Amino acid sequence: MNSESKLSQKANSSFTMDDFAQALEKHDYQFQKGQVVHGKVFQLDPDGAYVDIGGKSSAYIPRDEASLRAVTDLSEVLPLHEELEFLIIREQDAEGQVTLSRRQLEIQHIWEKVAQMQENSQTVEVRVTGVNKGGVTVDFQSLRGFIPRSHLAERDNLEALKGHTLTAGFLEVDRNNKKLILSQRLATRSSNFSLLEIGQLVEGKVTGIKPFGVFVDLNGMSALLHIKQVSQKFIESLEKVFQVGQTIKAVIIDLDEGKGRVAISTRILENFPGEILENLDEVMASAEARAHRAANKAAE
Repeated sequence: MNSESKLSQKANSSFTMDDFAQALEKHDYQFQKGQVVHGKVFQLDPDGAYVDIGGKSSAYIPRDEASLRAVTDLSEVLPLHEELEFLIIREQDAEGQVTLSRRQLEIQHIWEKVAQMQENSQTVEVRVTGVNKGGVTVDFQSLRGFIPRSHLAERDNLEALKGHTLTAGFLEVDRNNKKLILSQRLATRSSNFSLLEIGQLVEGKVTGIKPFGVFVDLNGMSALLHIKQVSQKFIESLEKVFQVGQTIKAVIIDLDEGKGRVAISTRILENFPGEILENLDEVMASAEARAHRAANKAAE
């Protein structure tokens, strides 16, 4: 063989090897833990299933990673030759095989759903599974959550709550740290909020008096009657006008469900500046008619 043909053969051989390497590279997918992939189950065995996800070698999904619910028949949750989504939970081993999960993918979707629910201030039904000194543990769609004692309606006999279903709102949703904290009080507040509207006359009990205003309990929800909203006349001391435990009527002037704030006013019930200070009982007794008149005036 002359030197020219040898060179030609070497060039061809080199091209073929490069081409082969490129072809290999093209099909050598870099599968990583945490990645969501599509694949088809092509073989079932008693402990799991083999899945084609387009790699050089097949992937494997263990039986206990097939679904969140208990599985008796794998073919029900992993039908053959049907394209499904999987989460990679272990990277390639020595044979290039990755380990997959459908169960953990379902859990991921639940966390996403819970975050959305929190954003929308939604309430949910949760089942109490355990009790400790600080509160109760609950189960929500296979996620483990916690309701602190201070956020429960029943705070004294926590043991009695075991096995019961509670309505709760989301206080903290932290998927990275698997932290799910809920509140029964938040759910009560949310349902109460839906009954309120600006301009509505409400009745509540005075729970606290501060220099800046009066706190009033409206069916378990705290409202603020700011000092400037008490009367059209300047007030030196709120304690001379109100007492803790006293029932009063007022009109809602502002609502902020996100922050759980309700602002109320008695000044718009007055017929003249300072009437609240001079004859509070008379203003309260005819509050409905006064609120109605104030609403008509505002609509003009």
